[in-house]
Amino acid sequence: MVERSWVLIVLVVFIMHGDESLASDPDPIQDFCIPNPKFGAIKTAHLSILPCKNSSEATTDDFVFSGLKSSGNFTDTGLATFPVNPTIFPGINTLGISFVRADLKVGGINPPHFHPRATEIAYVVQGSVYSGFVDSNNRVFSRVIEQGEVMVFPKGLLHFQMNVGEKPATIFACLNSQNPGLQKIPSAIFGSGINEELLEKAFGLNHKQIGTMRRRFDPKTVN
Repeated sequence: MVERSWVLIVLVVFIMHGDESLASDPDPIQDFCIPNPKFGAIKTAHLSILPCKNSSEATTDDFVFSGLKSSGNFTDTGLATFPVNPTIFPGINTLGISFVRADLKVGGINPPHFHPRATEIAYVVQGSVYSGFVDSNNRVFSRVIEQGEVMVFPKGLLHFQMNVGEKPATIFACLNSQNPGLQKIPSAIFGSGINEELLEKAFGLNHKQIGTMRRRFDPKTVN
């Protein structure tokens, strides 16, 4: 347990104090900024700016989060995620980080996706997970990572995971942006309203097959 704790600490320190030129979010101009619930968020292109409350009003509880003790709700792909951002964990506001707990049932997958504004470091808490990413030359970097191992997914590159073990797997991941963004490839292609003729020509699928994929990945068709 002590070893796992140190690994998680190293992950967070790496993301918070890595090369500042690679950071996705602007540097904070104060020690911390606990959001003031009395004021609404100010929307920008990529961030929701949360006005700070007086630092004298901050408490230790603002910097502690206990919500990752259990998994989130599972999808039909066997994946459950619990993302954490400043909205539910005030202490990380303006610090340029967010994190997520991901659980995979046996055979479960985290479908190909990418984060346009963040690099991700994934630590396997338990299980055996086939993990990898694809670079801009379509080269795949993948292998099975076991309990206690870490893999990094470079910013903006497509990546994926699958539980190949005989028991459920749990992953703890940190990202170097408080708003990393998430683009799921299947939903982006078949659930976004791209012209059907274009999709047929791009993937060599017929009208019926495109319809099947759209019904599966278009959120407007989900009952």
